[in-house]
Amino acid sequence: MTQSPRYPTTPDGRYFVVRGRLWRCSNPALSAEAREELVHDLMSARRAVRTALAAEDTDSLAAARRSVDKAKVGLGERGPVWWTDGSPDFNRHMARNTPYADWFTSLGEAGE
Repeated sequence: MTQSPRYPTTPDGRYFVVRGRLWRCSNPALSAEAREELVHDLMSARRAVRTALAAEDTDSLAAARRSVDKAKVGLGERGPVWWTDGSPDFNRHMARNTPYADWFTSLGEAGE
């Protein structure tokens, strides 16, 4: 998945960086249809979270958060990694503390 130039993507396409932290990209092998459906589900679940928070409905909030997680796992942003080379997952790690440190440093201010 292509990220905004504001959020640089690692050379291998596995992560994008926000404020120095790596976030896993969606699985690029997903079909356009599957990705569209999962993104739709994710946005609906996020709206449900907002509604449940406003209503202070803890049961609905828990269900909505499970739906968010399910969509993110489907997209490959959480759960098992979507790459097959055995490389570890550095999701949510600070880039400077990972094998991407040199690449991140080379971005200068653009990566922050």
